[in-house]
Amino acid sequence: MAYRFVHAADIHLDSPLRSLALRDADLAELIGNATRRAFVRIIDLCLEEQVDALLIAGDLYDGEQTSMKTARFLAEQLRRLDEASIRVFIIRGNHDALSKITKELVLPNSVKVFAGRAEAVEIDRAPSHVPVVIHGLSFAQPHAPESLLGKYRPSVEGAVNIGLLHTSLAGTAGHDLYSPCSLADLERTGFRYWALGHVHKRSAVEGACTIVMPGIPQGRDINEAGPKSVTLVTIHDDGSVLLEERDTSIAQFERVSIDASGLEDWRDLVSAIARGLEKARDVVRSEHLVTRLQVSGATPLGWRILRDAEMLKTEADERASIVGSCWVEKLEISCHPPKLGLETSGDPVSELHRLIEKDVLDSDAFQAEFVGMAEELRAQLPQECRDAFGSDEASFREALARLARDGAEGVMARLEAAGEGA
Repeated sequence: MAYRFVHAADIHLDSPLRSLALRDADLAELIGNATRRAFVRIIDLCLEEQVDALLIAGDLYDGEQTSMKTARFLAEQLRRLDEASIRVFIIRGNHDALSKITKELVLPNSVKVFAGRAEAVEIDRAPSHVPVVIHGLSFAQPHAPESLLGKYRPSVEGAVNIGLLHTSLAGTAGHDLYSPCSLADLERTGFRYWALGHVHKRSAVEGACTIVMPGIPQGRDINEAGPKSVTLVTIHDDGSVLLEERDTSIAQFERVSIDASGLEDWRDLVSAIARGLEKARDVVRSEHLVTRLQVSGATPLGWRILRDAEMLKTEADERASIVGSCWVEKLEISCHPPKLGLETSGDPVSELHRLIEKDVLDSDAFQAEFVGMAEELRAQLPQECRDAFGSDEASFREALARLARDGAEGVMARLEAAGEGA
């Protein structure tokens, strides 16, 4: 008889959304509640599919939670599985290593939270069925700079061995090293299935050892764009494995490009935005669409778009509300008037723009002063907000270059507007 389970990870219940909250409280509320609603969908999936177990490979919480409201929510959902005789296996990752709720909450006996010492749990099955053993090990501390694989119990001969591990694998862009290991390391364990967590993008390697990173079940910002899911796994008695990706995200982040090239009328621009939102909404698999609009192109409206960005954002929000279940998280504008870049001394604003781009922005003196100011500002921000300037030196420099260009364009837009009104 097949052994079936849902493999999830990186749920990040009640993850704080500071940047969204600053821009749009209603949108922040939607995304803030979405992590819970996605978890309910995971529980619903387990019940609908009548699986044997739910495996959560770390970061059930987002941090050292103390909210009893969160505890009650979790207990209620896990109780639904307990009543259906569905077991739950949980390991703690880097975000919930110190979670008081995970350690102190009284959970049903059907829920196994692995401790900081490796354990192997044999599943109670009929003698005619192939034995199944679940292996797990939780992070004892928020950091695990060395591989934890060597601490796991060896595979049980003649059984289907399933391991839970929170790991960055051999290294993933945007992720620090946590319990690093290679795919070859995992394959050498002899386990039939590795249920991984930590990296928020889904990946799967099938073979003698099936290795799955299910990704985050609900994106929290534009850097976690696209539909999100968990993995429904069926392991047959002959050892064959069937993987099914099942959607769970309530809100789906997507970048939507709007080409403003050649547009001369503001109403035409707003119509182009409406069409872009409608097209994106039609293909999104989640209940809500959260967009970052990227408006670009050479257009006579270039200066006005830059000058009246807040008005354009309001127009976009209105069109999104008409589309329904659609939100505009932010506008990114890279428009310019067609005449920019022409060597015309007769237009002082264009000439000034040329001088700023060629002689100021890339100058050593400007760069030194600008970087110094940014570093001073970043140092004064709360720790959790400092990644707004980039998570490493390369992204920091890229963010500063973008800010400088945007600032120059904004100044030019205001000068052009002042000239038109003279």
